[in-house]
Amino acid sequence: MPFANFKVPAGTLDAEQKEKIVHRTTELYVEIYGERARGGTMVLVEEVADGGWGIGDHVLTLATLQQNDPAA
Repeated sequence: MPFANFKVPAGTLDAEQKEKIVHRTTELYVEIYGERARGGTMVLVEEVADGGWGIGDHVLTLATLQQNDPAA
């Protein structure tokens, strides 16, 4: 069974965006493994509390990510 786990900062995606992740990820697995993968593909979108993760020994917050994002 194909499985994908996305961890995203809490509150940054709405229900429609999460649904899009599920659909597109499922379609990717179907493209790779064939139609047989559709029924067994599991996609988990987990929201991580602000400040609950880090990269390179730096705790990240939504404010930090938005500061470093020119599109924000």
